[in-house]
Amino acid sequence: MTINLRKSEAKEPFSFIYVNAEGKTIVKSENYSQKPSAKNGIESVRKNCQDDARYEFKESTNGKFFFNIKATNGQVVGTSALFATEQERTAAVAELKADSADAEVNEA
Repeated sequence: MTINLRKSEAKEPFSFIYVNAEGKTIVKSENYSQKPSAKNGIESVRKNCQDDARYEFKESTNGKFFFNIKATNGQVVGTSALFATEQERTAAVAELKADSADAEVNEA
């Protein structure tokens, strides 16, 4: 797993994505105005994804499954990609828990 810290031309230009070994996005962030804030978000996902109580499991209006990871203050720090089945979503959570702590951060 790798974490890509990205910068765009948006008003709040910094964001990050957690990408698995197959190149699929597992979790994406909101946009941040400052790079240090985005880096703090990366660390918040690393920490909070280890705690089952920090997950909010949801179903989208198109019937696909996703999850949010929340910080201790209840703020969403990461939102997953959409998955076709609950099993795929569960597998993504397991992969995130197993691989996020050692994931390398790539800055674009």
